[in-house]
Amino acid sequence: MKAIWLLALLLIASPCLAAEPFARVRIDDDGKIVPGQQVHVIIEVFVPDFFTSPPQFPLLDIPNAVVTLPDERAQNLVQTIDGVEYSGIRRRYAVVPEIPGTFTLPSAAIELGYSRDGKPVKGEARLPLTSFQVGDLAGGARTSLAFAARGLTVTQSFDRDPSTLKVGDALVRTIVVFAGDTQAMMIPAVDLRTADGLRQYIKPPRIEDGVQVDRLQGSRRIETVVYTADKSGDFKIPAVSYSWFDLDGHAQRTSSLPATTVAVAAAIHSRERIDPHLQDEESHRHSRSFVIAVVLVSLILLGALGWLARRAAPRVFVWISEYRRFRRNSRRAQLRRLKTVILVGNEPAIYSALQNWSRDLGYRSISEWVQNQDSPRLRAQIGILERRLFRSRDMQFDRAVLADVVGNAAPPVTAVVKSALPELNPTAFCAQDQAGHSAP
Repeated sequence: MKAIWLLALLLIASPCLAAEPFARVRIDDDGKIVPGQQVHVIIEVFVPDFFTSPPQFPLLDIPNAVVTLPDERAQNLVQTIDGVEYSGIRRRYAVVPEIPGTFTLPSAAIELGYSRDGKPVKGEARLPLTSFQVGDLAGGARTSLAFAARGLTVTQSFDRDPSTLKVGDALVRTIVVFAGDTQAMMIPAVDLRTADGLRQYIKPPRIEDGVQVDRLQGSRRIETVVYTADKSGDFKIPAVSYSWFDLDGHAQRTSSLPATTVAVAAAIHSRERIDPHLQDEESHRHSRSFVIAVVLVSLILLGALGWLARRAAPRVFVWISEYRRFRRNSRRAQLRRLKTVILVGNEPAIYSALQNWSRDLGYRSISEWVQNQDSPRLRAQIGILERRLFRSRDMQFDRAVLADVVGNAAPPVTAVVKSALPELNPTAFCAQDQAGHSAP
């Protein structure tokens, strides 16, 4: 009889004894994932009874993918399993694969605290190995990472009529890129090109998440350009083409903005009028002759100077425009703008500026750029910034240090040009080439 009671007690108590923290992973996979698409990975962490400290969701490291933990509110869950009540917390990761293939989530451990027999204890829940498949884009090979989204629109507006400008006026152009099912920091920059004959000043972009447009929740990137003219005439702002991959239609698309003609008229200067004074004609007869002579000589000199200036002005203006364009698009100017964003911009804007900088240097992502730099300080500050953006804000990154070390980057990625001379050790070079082609 005692044995029967003991067996019954063990069967009743076994679920409680086996109650341990665990994690579940779910992937929003419709079977048509492509490179550049944002994939939602939902992770749920459960503990028996209740949490005494929240789970520390890690920043997952997946090769050839950009992983972020959006700044969204965690969802609280309650579930009963085998008669045991569990409390859960759900978070959603965003994974953007860069190439086709199979992607596997790492078996990371999530640290947490929970109640056991009324006492707080530390524990962890380990993620199960989960994979998803990424296919290639429709249409064959691609040369760069595509931007995949839903309902993308590109619009522009001007602060005034472009056909009513005068020399010295400023024209502000605002371009808004809106896209659903993505994050603002992942929206690529717009190729604004250069308007010949106009000065062009590009302001730092603004990015916003959680934007509602026509019942579609999404994100947007706002580009602002200021144009000014030094001379009158008709000038053309080039058209804009923006390539993206439509997740709904599963096809490559291009959104465009038309070219805009800017008409600049000569500036109207007000002239001050001097009231005439009656003078004694006899007393100023000689002075009038002298004044007439001076005026004639001045007119001759002004005519000569005007003729010379008219011939030399076009070349001078062309040289000045080319020089300013060179300075504006130089690597030093881009670095100066990047440091300004680091020192005064918000953290998403800093990360977006670093992405553009690394891509301009020829790298596919920030992580690839950082790995090619021999700078522990740079790696540390980028890691803290990513932790604050995608994990928790328990660490403070140093803007001054990041702005100081970001300029000490390795040179941009360039193609290797083979020498015309025969190789000294062909066998060694062949081995190196095979190793390079086999690297992922």
